[in-house]
Amino acid sequence: MIVLEEVTRTYPGGVTALDAVSLAVDPGELVAIVGPSGSGKSTMLHVLGTLDRPTSGRVRIDGYDVGALKDAELSALRASRIGFVFQHFHLAAGTSALDNVADGLLYSGLRAGERRRRAGAVLERVGLGHRLDHEPHELSGGERQRVAIARAVAGDPSLLLADEPTGALDSVSGDGVLTLLRELNASGTTVVVITHDREIADALPRQVRMRDGRVIADETRYGSPVAGVAR
Repeated sequence: MIVLEEVTRTYPGGVTALDAVSLAVDPGELVAIVGPSGSGKSTMLHVLGTLDRPTSGRVRIDGYDVGALKDAELSALRASRIGFVFQHFHLAAGTSALDNVADGLLYSGLRAGERRRRAGAVLERVGLGHRLDHEPHELSGGERQRVAIARAVAGDPSLLLADEPTGALDSVSGDGVLTLLRELNASGTTVVVITHDREIADALPRQVRMRDGRVIADETRYGSPVAGVAR
């Protein structure tokens, strides 16, 4: 699903956010990418999500060589293959949960009625079938994150990237979101969670640790740790 080969991302001023990172994630994996502020996690998210191109190295997402794609092709790849979940939800105020999710399918080519039907089905799937008409201010933090996850997976992406998905939640709501991500993964979605929280990372099957733009450890709970290298 994901292959990074010696990927480096350098910004003006000589700041190297990713430093010769190699990483492979198989279809159907549930992976945490963990590290402190400044470790390169955010740049990794942008590269994995094709929001940013590396300065050097090669990136393949779901079989596509990102470096060979034009901007319009990258947009199509994101729309059809990648779902994003962010810490602060990014839901439209004054818009129902149903329409927040349906609007995420605007560029899918589906008619409005089909977009709303799919939105209702995926909200039911995440346990919010009874909250379709509620606006974000009427929902709890955990419910808002579930709406955001529903929006991210409504198009049935192969890859779900979750950036600090529990960071704005209390522990009970956060546990519920992690349970939902595990359920989505069990249904076949590849899930990558970007987090600074070691406790969250420790709860997931595979943990990739970053520091100073490098992968310093790659560990699987049910296998031998692989330190300092990608699988």
